[in-house]
Amino acid sequence: MDKYEILSCQNRNLFPERLNEINVRTLSYLSEEEKEGRHLQYSKIFLSDAQNQYLQLIESPLYKDILMHKACSIIEQAPLDGSKISVLLKTSDADAPFIFQSYRLSEEDAACNNSYLELTIIFERYLKTLKAKGLDMATHLVRTWIYVSDIDNNYNGVVKARNDVFKSYGLSTDTHFIASTGIGGNTETQNAFVGMDFLTYPIIKEEDKLYLKALDHLSPTHDYGVSFERGTRLELSDKYIYYISGTASIDKEGNTINIGNLSKQTDRLIENIDALLKEGDATLDDVRYFIVYLRDVSDYSETEHYMKKHFPHIPYIIVNAKVCRPSWLIEMECIAEKAK
Repeated sequence: MDKYEILSCQNRNLFPERLNEINVRTLSYLSEEEKEGRHLQYSKIFLSDAQNQYLQLIESPLYKDILMHKACSIIEQAPLDGSKISVLLKTSDADAPFIFQSYRLSEEDAACNNSYLELTIIFERYLKTLKAKGLDMATHLVRTWIYVSDIDNNYNGVVKARNDVFKSYGLSTDTHFIASTGIGGNTETQNAFVGMDFLTYPIIKEEDKLYLKALDHLSPTHDYGVSFERGTRLELSDKYIYYISGTASIDKEGNTINIGNLSKQTDRLIENIDALLKEGDATLDDVRYFIVYLRDVSDYSETEHYMKKHFPHIPYIIVNAKVCRPSWLIEMECIAEKAK
């Protein structure tokens, strides 16, 4: 059994004290998980200010004693509950059938000062590791997360780079793309425009995947020039896992709808996620966690109220991260699981 948990600080002291709180709570949580036969597989750390917090984090017991020993992603997307740091933990009673990799650029890499080139560098490094393992992107890469600094200005370069990489490796509208979230976010490298996470399943075959499209609700992404799948259902021996890409208030023609209305945009994106899940014979009840991205921090209270009302038993985190279209006030992604 897989389990997801999101831990956020409750105290409002200085950052080192918050780190200590998260460390204590993480240790306690993982200790209880061990009693149930589950162990840590990977984590994601959300920071409010990577430039000032990253070094403190990686020198802390939380990171050195716990998180660094498994796959770990660190990104600046400020948790909007005011915690400064939050942690998503994935535990399981089985060995991980996947490889989770987090790629970040150095200042030397970022000297190109170009989001197209930066994403190309990251893909080249990832593809080199795939080749060394005898794997291929089309079959084994299931999910990506692309974090883009100043996304309003740098997203076009990211889109073009991904399109070009996929084209050169045979991914097209005639085959398939990869489930993905392209979202605002900063890494610890001050001048880098791009960071990226990859989720790869070495054991799967193409027939183990179902690409979720929900064409009665959503347009194919290539209709407006981008190359990713809305969602992917992965069939394993004992269950189905649903990787739902970042989803917003969009209709089947690819248009943004409910412009300027946070509540209606939220309703529509949830309707879209529900439609994607239903195409794979799942429902919102199967969701294991949500990540909620808000463009405007002042929309936090309304969004928090919505999530508590509609999903009181599902872990979620609400972070400040600009979405790739300025008219999108909110975007969500999720993972769902269902036993076979």
